[in-house]
Amino acid sequence: MEKNNKVYIAGHNGMVGSAIHRLLVKEGFTNIITRSSKELDLRNQQQVTDFFAAQQPEYVILAAAKVGGIIANNTYRGEFLYENLMIQSNVIHQAHLNGVKKLLFLGSSCIYPKLAPQPLKEEYLLTGPLEPTNEPYAIAKIAGLKMCEAYRSQYGSNFITVMPTNLYGPNDNYDLNNSHVLPAMLRKFHEARERGDASVTLWGTGSPRREFLHADDLADACFFLMQQYEAGEPVNIGVGDDITIKELAGLIQRITGFTGTINWDTSKPDGTPRKLMDVSRLTKAGWKARITLEDGIKQVYKEAFGTMRQ
Repeated sequence: MEKNNKVYIAGHNGMVGSAIHRLLVKEGFTNIITRSSKELDLRNQQQVTDFFAAQQPEYVILAAAKVGGIIANNTYRGEFLYENLMIQSNVIHQAHLNGVKKLLFLGSSCIYPKLAPQPLKEEYLLTGPLEPTNEPYAIAKIAGLKMCEAYRSQYGSNFITVMPTNLYGPNDNYDLNNSHVLPAMLRKFHEARERGDASVTLWGTGSPRREFLHADDLADACFFLMQQYEAGEPVNIGVGDDITIKELAGLIQRITGFTGTINWDTSKPDGTPRKLMDVSRLTKAGWKARITLEDGIKQVYKEAFGTMRQ
């Protein structure tokens, strides 16, 4: 990509899209195309068709998606499947029809089988059953990945796919009903400290292991791949290291300054036992994450809640 190329970021207001937008601006790109969901409904085929015909983007980064945590994924199963299928199908197809030079599709680590060997290698895709609680979202993301592969195979489209691990960062969702584990914990501990609560209750046993990547690192990896990667094989994006949910809770407790106790509601689901990405393909290509988990959490806590305990 050259700095004067027309680059369309689908989903620029979300955590991932906004991180990519910030990076491109920092890198000096001057022709970035964005549309809010109110301006352009990516679920609507005609609107997407008209948008591509009028704007003719040269590069597309597809970061738009309907996302949420365990509760949202498990409750709104039909919405998660339908809306994500429509968003990605419309954008990928129009990118093909309008001769886009390169498209990057953002998948998710949840596309891997629930009990796949660890760490997760790209070739483990479709080798076993998915985690039931977010299966519709995972199915949609798998379909998007396979659509990119199919268009590359049939039409020679330069569409690449990436699978980020669990993400956090600026513009994250802190709604306790549909956010992911890290931002939900940050809000819970922060509000408990502000109220002077004696304890915080968290879901599950705390034993699952998770890997967390800062959105700015993801943006950097996506930019690197848009510049350097031309192959059809999907690429995992992560840090290559993980911690238990219980360890994460302890870290967030310390950063927020909450001094009470942590209770674990073991009647609630844990989700996938472990999700650690094998990032050897990305490392071999020449990229590694730079932001440590503690530094990243301190940064987002200060940005989101305007305070930080040392």
